[in-house]
Amino acid sequence: MNNKEKILNLLGIAQRAGKIVSGEELVLNDVRSNKMKIVFVATDASDNTKKKLTDKCSYYEVPCILAFSQGELSHAIGKHRMICGVTDAGFAKKLKELIQS
Repeated sequence: MNNKEKILNLLGIAQRAGKIVSGEELVLNDVRSNKMKIVFVATDASDNTKKKLTDKCSYYEVPCILAFSQGELSHAIGKHRMICGVTDAGFAKKLKELIQS
């Protein structure tokens, strides 16, 4: 199993554990209130959406990952979404390790 598959599997586990917030407004609210640990934006999201999320994440120093398509993210979390974020520090730490390796 490669790292991409491990990351998507871990997102699914985090979703089942209730540690995933999905949808643009909910993710933005959690980024603003410093609850969000890592954000995933689909590579096929609109340029405007990607810019809005990456700018906000950059300002609040939250890692923003653009590595997966909407289909991959949606399949991983079981919901049709372009944007999701992890609110749990443990899951976020493991995801960052997988992304960097």
